[in-house]
Amino acid sequence: MLGIILSREFLEYEVRGLAMSFFPGEPMIVWYGECGGKEECGVWLKINYGPESVRMEIWREEDIPGKLCRETTVCYEERRETKGVVKRLMYDLLKDFTGKTLPWGTLTGIRPTKIATSLLEQGTPEEEIGRIMKEEYLCGPEKTALSIEIAKKEMQVLEPLDYKNGYSLYIGIPFCPTTCLYCSFTSYPIGKWAARVQEYLNALYREIDFVAESFQNRKLNTIYIGGGTPTTLTAEQLDELIGYVKGKFDLTNLLEFTVEAGRPDSVTLPKLEVLKKHGISRISINPQTMKQETLRLIGRHHTVEQVKEVYAMARSLGFDNINMDLILGLPEETMEDVRCTMEEISALRPDNLTVHSLAIKRAARLNMFWEQYAGLRMVNTEEMMELVAAYAGRIGLQPYYLYRQKNMAGNLENVGYAAEGKAGIYNILIMEEKQDIVALGAGATSKAIFGDRIERCGNVKDIDNYLERIDEMIERKRILYRVGEDRR
Repeated sequence: MLGIILSREFLEYEVRGLAMSFFPGEPMIVWYGECGGKEECGVWLKINYGPESVRMEIWREEDIPGKLCRETTVCYEERRETKGVVKRLMYDLLKDFTGKTLPWGTLTGIRPTKIATSLLEQGTPEEEIGRIMKEEYLCGPEKTALSIEIAKKEMQVLEPLDYKNGYSLYIGIPFCPTTCLYCSFTSYPIGKWAARVQEYLNALYREIDFVAESFQNRKLNTIYIGGGTPTTLTAEQLDELIGYVKGKFDLTNLLEFTVEAGRPDSVTLPKLEVLKKHGISRISINPQTMKQETLRLIGRHHTVEQVKEVYAMARSLGFDNINMDLILGLPEETMEDVRCTMEEISALRPDNLTVHSLAIKRAARLNMFWEQYAGLRMVNTEEMMELVAAYAGRIGLQPYYLYRQKNMAGNLENVGYAAEGKAGIYNILIMEEKQDIVALGAGATSKAIFGDRIERCGNVKDIDNYLERIDEMIERKRILYRVGEDRR
């Protein structure tokens, strides 16, 4: 355990984030004041905020004389600059203590491309952006170049959107065939809920009715039906849901309509025919890995052959924008396993490839029952990410969006690759937060953009609660989006 002692409440969030990057998965506890308490910690980090300086010390419990120290002057009136100084000082200290360097430097947020995007929008030359990323954030040259490349692509993809009058719609289907070992999303086994799916859809329709009426004078730019696994619905239920959506909204300004067909064991020909009939422009078929042993281990009850069969079925129906998700850092997977997966994926030639670094969140079964899986080796490396990027480039896919999460294997990132003209618009919007996203369904979180300020409201995750409190979920959105008021 890592014990952090702060002399006062200041930049705790930033300190925690950077500490987690150097000690991924390590439990930590924070105290204020001089006393560290009686908890047993293997490593101690102490930060003292003096009147005009910051002093940091770090040591192992068994090696107190071996403390490493750093100190520098600060001006607390300049909070943004002070934050940068503190994080750079802490980075330098932890780098020497652990012997590690971080590819993203002091950047711990989930959207590192926002810095490059903001600077590009201000007309800052790329060379100057590179200098800022290196000197202010200690970001490595490869990640700096990737940030700039993706920021330019995002700006190009989002250029047709109307941020002020446009909006996007997310519809969550919280059911799955089984729960994957690493999953922390809102999902429930379809076998248990099959008899109540219609009840859930009816609640969704009430939210849809509210949004359709409240946003009738605005432009709907993207729709994303995710989950969970939307294709756990029957073909008839999918037909009913999508038909209901199309009947309620003006789709004149719609640029993208995505449905996740994520689990191959939930996809059938009739379901794909429903999606094609309704003109769904983008689907996602997600293998996560093409190693059968790993699929069994992580609780995905489909085979590698099923992935190929469903993909071929979708192509035969004319789907020309298919995404495939992969996860690097899955239990026991090696560089050779990643290479074999990429050989299989390259042969299929998807239009999108979304590559995730395994992130183990608190709600994931892998974390909740850690002792059962403690012996598993879970490693992602820069070399694995580079290998995937090289394979993606060979089949004409270029990076177009990027985000990060806490506790990511290798402290790396998630990257979306796409063929020209096939970038996932909603994926960029959910990360860059430039447009209202109205989210419906159990566990869905809506975002409202008010200039530089973002406000959120979430629906309850529990399905029974969602069904019982649907009026409250609608009222939350009425308040969030100031329905009936002038938002200017």
